Amino acid sequence: MKAMRKIIEIDEELCDGCGQCVPDCAEGSLKIVDGKAKLVAENLCDGLGACLGSCPTGALKIIEREADEFDEEAVEEYLAKEKEQAAETMDCGCASTHIQSFPSAGQQQSSCQTANVPVEIAASGKTASLLSHWPVQIRLVPPQAPFLKNSDLLVAADCCAVAARNFQEKYLQGKTVMMGCPKFDDAESYVDRFAEIIKTCELKSLTILIMEVPCCSAMNIIIKKAIERAGKSVPVEQVTISTQGEELARKTW
Repeated sequence: MKAMRKIIEIDEELCDGCGQCVPDCAEGSLKIVDGKAKLVAENLCDGLGACLGSCPTGALKIIEREADEFDEEAVEEYLAKEKEQAAETMDCGCASTHIQSFPSAGQQQSSCQTANVPVEIAASGKTASLLSHWPVQIRLVPPQAPFLKNSDLLVAADCCAVAARNFQEKYLQGKTVMMGCPKFDDAESYVDRFAEIIKTCELKSLTILIMEVPCCSAMNIIIKKAIERAGKSVPVEQVTISTQGEELARKTW
């Protein structure tokens, strides 16, 4: 049933798809679709405007117009369905979701593990990769993954591994890594996942590695909200690199 009420309006010309508004919407009514913030459904928006303050471009505003009435039951059903779909993705049986831990550089490797290491790398005594586990995508790593326990966690935006030539040696070595895109992925599900990890895994530290582009800053918002939701502190360092892979800044929280 439609009624005159307050509801969010998104100016697509101003929206840069940064995704910072998404985790601020507790009802899950906002999503990033094709690089722009979109209203999932009118009845999921309560019109209170909790998302307004996080938009860096002023693309969001509250207006009054005829719209479907806000439906709390629909919100609960929608959020439950989103969590269920996320769980199904994890349980799909795809090889990419199989939890694996790899020996570190100082551990003995089997002949199967070393068979495909290039001759020049084997001769130098270095391992082919400093990656210690699999999977690495945020949406595929369950909070119960054993490699997360008591780890130094690196949360990296996908593009960083391509931009930073020495990504493994400088940022990955000695850390457990989770990677994703704060612009195109589901930010609210990320908040839930990191909150559970922070709450249960006794992290030693958490490093956020992001690009200088505006959309990457949403990863900071995600982690801050996850820490608040977990109700537990963890040392955080944020590292920003340029599109040419140069380190621009480091700061701690």
